[in-house]
Amino acid sequence: MKLQTTLIALLALTGCMVGPDYHRPDVATPAAYKEAGNWKTAEPKDEAPRGNWWEIYGDNELNGLVAQIEISNQNVLAAAAQYRQALALLGVAQSGYFPTVSGSLSDNRAQGTSPSTTGTSTVVPGTPIRNTTRLSFSASWEADIWGQIGRNVESNEASAQASNADLRAALLSAQATLVQTYFQLRANDAERQLLDQTVVAYERSLQITKNRYEAGVAGRVDVVQAETQLKLTQAQAIDLGVQRTQLEHAIAVLVGKTPADFQIKVTNALPVLPPVPAALPAELLERRPDIASAERRMAGANAQIGVAQAAFFPALTFNSTGGYQNSSLSQLVTLPNRFWSIGPTLALTLFDAGARSAQKESAIAGYDKSVATYRQTVLSAFQEVEDNLAALRQLADEAEVQQAASNSAAEALMLTENQYQAGTVSYLNVVTAQATALSAQSSSINIAGRRLLANAVLIKALGGNWQPKTK
Repeated sequence: MKLQTTLIALLALTGCMVGPDYHRPDVATPAAYKEAGNWKTAEPKDEAPRGNWWEIYGDNELNGLVAQIEISNQNVLAAAAQYRQALALLGVAQSGYFPTVSGSLSDNRAQGTSPSTTGTSTVVPGTPIRNTTRLSFSASWEADIWGQIGRNVESNEASAQASNADLRAALLSAQATLVQTYFQLRANDAERQLLDQTVVAYERSLQITKNRYEAGVAGRVDVVQAETQLKLTQAQAIDLGVQRTQLEHAIAVLVGKTPADFQIKVTNALPVLPPVPAALPAELLERRPDIASAERRMAGANAQIGVAQAAFFPALTFNSTGGYQNSSLSQLVTLPNRFWSIGPTLALTLFDAGARSAQKESAIAGYDKSVATYRQTVLSAFQEVEDNLAALRQLADEAEVQQAASNSAAEALMLTENQYQAGTVSYLNVVTAQATALSAQSSSINIAGRRLLANAVLIKALGGNWQPKTK
């Protein structure tokens, strides 16, 4: 009677979950980005793409490449498999709410035995052989009195959600990496076009110099300087070919293809630089999948504290068996051959040399670690946004100044070439002006490429979303 009263009291506690309930820790969120300044943020028009963020660059080949990421990128596929594994583990944890049922069917033949002096049994000759057929079922169910199963389910559910965020983070990372690599390749193409045009101009200058040398109005040193300038530029163009090949190979791997089966045609135009993405700092916590993953892992670690704490309380398990046993299989399932048993088991660990306390301390430390990781992820996200906002703002100013420098260098080259043909300056002046003009134009292309890269990294830092949040 006392046992029954105790069991009833314990069952009444079922659903009481020990351990702390989860509350997301606060993080400092600024009202606005420091580096945003007075910029006019992007306001997409009705005809502007709103779904896939990379479409804002207006490059059809880029759009086609990024579309292959979700299908063929191996890192993304690995993250997808990990997410499926996390869902399966969640199913395992949820099965703890239900009883475990098993069944068995056996058929044994045995002859009478008698014990020997050595302690072993021997078959007694002449005794009849008996058949025993047994069909049995057993069931076991643990009452979740202290919420250990519930906390375990809570932890696995948070882990599954974190894996889903990891999948989205892997996809965003692969997409952003491809976009950045593609921009580097297009900047390489633009610079190669500049060098090819410069080689043509230098070949023309070399021919003019040779003609002047043959006419006796220029020295041999002028011809050598012109040839040197031409060869150096040709070498730079060849070196760009090495870089382009490696960039093309990197893109092939990102889309899940072997470099031998992949090629991107050369084009001379850089993608269009879109306006600055718009987002409030608070939205960063909702958009970034790595922040979502860190927050969900924090929730899972919190639930593990409850799992560890529940180990200090007794576990109540109900076990039952039943079935049929007879010497004949044909008459096995009949009422006289039935047997059954049912009863509760209350188990409590009395001594474990501090193992449970250590496990709880480990769970608490794991939670504290996850909190620090979450806050660090948020801080790093804000830094990444601020870095690229600053880069875009300063690169815009640099591009304006650099363009003015390129224009001046081009004018200086034209004047110097005219002066050389008039015989008022040496060819060394022409060489210097040529090198300055080429460097200025190359820097302009480099800055344009860097602005595209900073724009893509900024969109990735904002979680892959560039338009204002719709209400």
